[in-house]
Formats: sequence, structure tokens, C-alpha cells
Amino acid sequence: MGKKIIGQGGQLTLTPAMFHILLALAARERHGYGVMQDVARLSEGRLRIGPATLYRSLGDLLAAGYIAEIGERPAPDLDDARRRYYRLTETGRCAVEAEVTRLERLIRTARATPLFASPGPLLGEGND
Repeated sequence: MGKKIIGQGGQLTLTPAMFHILLALAARERHGYGVMQDVARLSEGRLRIGPATLYRSLGDLLAAGYIAEIGERPAPDLDDARRRYYRLTETGRCAVEAEVTRLERLIRTARATPLFASPGPLLGEGND
């Protein structure tokens, strides 16, 4: 597993990949490849995670209790037995909500700065 970053309160700090993985799992249980597809879709193609990032992040999220591996596979006779399925836990849902709240606060703070206060020249313009 990768290096875990612990934030305030001893919680795992979510990387953008982890945040999007949790969002992908919020809708339904998914296997790894399905999570990768959902992350690309949810991020409108701006974030594409590879297998190494995916499985390192899944390992960290499992260890933190944010997700759980489920034993049953939907339609096992139609599915590859090697696939592992994951679901969001209540702890994971709370982590996503906390991250969304943190990001909303960050955006409010940024929008309250002079940069967004008046429609002036963009940074770097007119500074000849």
C-alpha cells in the first residue's frame, strides 16, 4: 500500500483519486475496472487512474474502513471470479461529506478574495 497521509482527527487525507473512487462507489458496488471507468466519467475525463493508483488507493481506503470488499458477486455465473467488488461504508460516506464541506469552504474563501471581487484584468494582464 502507498504512503498514507493522515489529516486532522487521525483520518486519512483523501487524494483526488481516492475522492473520486468513493464517489464512484456511492452509487453502487463496483469492481476495480468499473471504478476506473466511473472515475473517468465522473471527472469528465480529467482524471484517469491506472491500475497501480487504483489498487493502492483501494488498499488505503480498505485499511481506513472507508470501503469494504464484498464477498458476493452479482450474477457470479456471468462474472469473472477474479474480480473483487467494493462498496462504500458509512465511514466512507462521512469522509466524502467532510471532503465536500472542506472543498466548499475553500471555494467560499477563494471567492471572497479580491481576485474574485471585481471584474478587473486577469492576473498578469496590464502589468507591463
